Amino acid sequence: MMDNNYYSNYNSNYNKPPKRRGIFSYIIVAILAGIVGGVISIYIAPKYLYGNIIPMPEIFENKPRTVNEIIINPTDDINTTAAVARKATSSVVGITSVQMHRNFFWTRPVEGVGSGVVVSSNGYILTNAHVIGNGDAKEIKVLFEDGDELDGKVLWVDPTLDLAVLKVNATNLAYATLGNSDVLEVGEIAIAIGNPLGLDFQRSVTSGVISGLHRSIQVDQFNMMEDLIQTDASINPGNSGGPLLNAKGEVIGINTAKVQSGEGLGFSIPINIVKPIIEGVIQEGGFKNVYIGFTGTEVEVYERQFGIDLKSEGGVIILEVAPNSPADKVGLKPLDIILAIDGEKIDSMADLRKELYNYRIGDEAILSVNRDGNIKEVRITFVEF
Repeated sequence: MMDNNYYSNYNSNYNKPPKRRGIFSYIIVAILAGIVGGVISIYIAPKYLYGNIIPMPEIFENKPRTVNEIIINPTDDINTTAAVARKATSSVVGITSVQMHRNFFWTRPVEGVGSGVVVSSNGYILTNAHVIGNGDAKEIKVLFEDGDELDGKVLWVDPTLDLAVLKVNATNLAYATLGNSDVLEVGEIAIAIGNPLGLDFQRSVTSGVISGLHRSIQVDQFNMMEDLIQTDASINPGNSGGPLLNAKGEVIGINTAKVQSGEGLGFSIPINIVKPIIEGVIQEGGFKNVYIGFTGTEVEVYERQFGIDLKSEGGVIILEVAPNSPADKVGLKPLDIILAIDGEKIDSMADLRKELYNYRIGDEAILSVNRDGNIKEVRITFVEF
């Protein structure tokens, strides 16, 4: 049996477990540590430690910081576009016209706005035929970069090509340089200048590339435009008649149409088609078209429509000959295939039309004709269309 001394000794030797510290004490310690650390890093370290005991951090060095630095290097395209705009913008004009539209009971005037490009310092301007109502506009005004507004006179117009040449009474005008549309390549730079959506946006510059060559588009139920330049440079209503330029600032086409159902689908008429016309108008004051006197189509189109093989590489096939025409006088007849004119190969009606612009009334040419598989040459004399 244990005595009372045992219990007394037990109680005196027994140590109670220490009490746990509350969460509040840890918070106090953390705060104190933060304060001490801040004092050291802000006041003590920069003065006594950095640069003496430990290396100086970059943040304390006396030099500029480069955090998320962005360096923009202008591309060649941007430089080229700016240079072309500077060279050619002054030669681009705005064209307004008043056309008379007939309704059932009355005639009302309708205003139109388009663009044009000066091609001679003596006031000759190239534009689209539809900008001036295919030559039937009652009033034509030409607006220049310096704010001058002059009357425009129609010297030549061809609705089938959608081209026209105007004349204003002025000299010493800034004019554009004409390029060579026969050497274009898909993918090269194309720059359009014009008045999209009206004169509020005069001489807007858009850039892109040549997207395609020798394109054909249906402009209405009866007419198709052929041999066009396709570009993704933005072309909108009002750009019509303005120039399409290459990287040298040379005019390579005249903007004429945009496919409304798609984006980035603009079309221009190659400048080489109209070069002989411009030359003739400037030298002679006008230009008279010559013609052969037949209706026809491409051999490829004819073969596809009728499911036959004409065994002819290229050319245009005659469908109908006009009476008393040059074609009629030299004995051409339906199903004859015109292969070349003076040695220049003809693959489409557009090719033929373009070649005919090189001739004047009274000129002669040699046609290479495939008739029933036999090649013959025919000498033809051109007369006025």
